[in-house]
Amino acid sequence: MKRTITIAYNNLDKSIETKNILVEKLLNSDFEVSEQIEENTELIISIGGDGSFLQTVHKFDFVDIPVIAINTGHLGFFAELSPDKIDTFISAYKNKEYFIQEAETIEANICTEDENIKLDAINEIVIKNIQSRTVHLDLQVDGIKIEHFSGDGMLISTPMGSTAYNYSAGGSIVDPNLNLLQLTPIAPMNTNAYRSFTSSIILPTSSVISISPEFDFENTILIVADGTQYKFTKIEEVKIYKSHKKVKLLRLNGYEFWNRVSEKFL
Repeated sequence: MKRTITIAYNNLDKSIETKNILVEKLLNSDFEVSEQIEENTELIISIGGDGSFLQTVHKFDFVDIPVIAINTGHLGFFAELSPDKIDTFISAYKNKEYFIQEAETIEANICTEDENIKLDAINEIVIKNIQSRTVHLDLQVDGIKIEHFSGDGMLISTPMGSTAYNYSAGGSIVDPNLNLLQLTPIAPMNTNAYRSFTSSIILPTSSVISISPEFDFENTILIVADGTQYKFTKIEEVKIYKSHKKVKLLRLNGYEFWNRVSEKFL
């Protein structure tokens, strides 16, 4: 039985061109190629930018198969490869010159008057007002009330997601070897009328973060999981906690997180 590699890609010309080159080279290297998860799929390759990588993980429902990304986008923080390194990658993969990095994920349990909905994320989960105005939220951690938050919203990120929206919102970059949750306020208000924490809160992964609208008229909330938006009405509470799901990232030998951070951000 031939070894199967599953490919996902966006519709940009550069991504399609890269996909065609990759498929030809994989077939010539005695691999089978599919655009779906097959019974014998052993690796997933995402072609595009960081958004495409996240879409690939969600599309295949956090399947327990290693994934590697080829960057045809802009930043490409998740991407291990550039299109001109395909031959190098295939050789390294066949010779097992790689390691698997496991990334923790988080889960949101959205409780409304009518139902419970669960969303998973590898980067972050964001809670905002559906309209472009201040949102007022009650924050609890493990059942202990922390604050009445007022601002644009709250962001809960994993260590892997600390370099994404979290970093843009003023959160800290976290080494992925650390097991923690980071709660970062988005444009918090800190006045005589409204008092909110203005920096990130670092929590152990055993924590359960509970966020609920402070006022009944604010019970229509926007939940954003890895960049995908979901609108919910009649929200009573949103709980965020560590998920049992993990994402396996295939890293070529020589990969180092802080070298990547320096390369991409400095």
